[in-house]
Amino acid sequence: MTSGTGPGPIESTRVTADADGAALVFVWDADARIEVRDLGGEVVIEANAAGLRTLAGHLLVLAGEGVPDGAHLHLEDGNGLAGGSVGLVLERTDEE
Repeated sequence: MTSGTGPGPIESTRVTADADGAALVFVWDADARIEVRDLGGEVVIEANAAGLRTLAGHLLVLAGEGVPDGAHLHLEDGNGLAGGSVGLVLERTDEE
């Protein structure tokens, strides 16, 4: 893991998003650090324990009952991810 501080949330943060009438609440653990790197043939998601819990929580929100197909969350450098990260979109799709 690399060291350094990113622009991620310092204290626990809650964000409520509307997805076709369903209120989705995403929570960032205090001190979460998440970095996403594109290595060409693969993507690396590097996070501390709080960051991993935060990502797991985001995925569970999207997997929840009543969450519509296409509901998604954009994470970007300075908006949920450490500085220098490439963007990451978490999206639910129930199509086969």
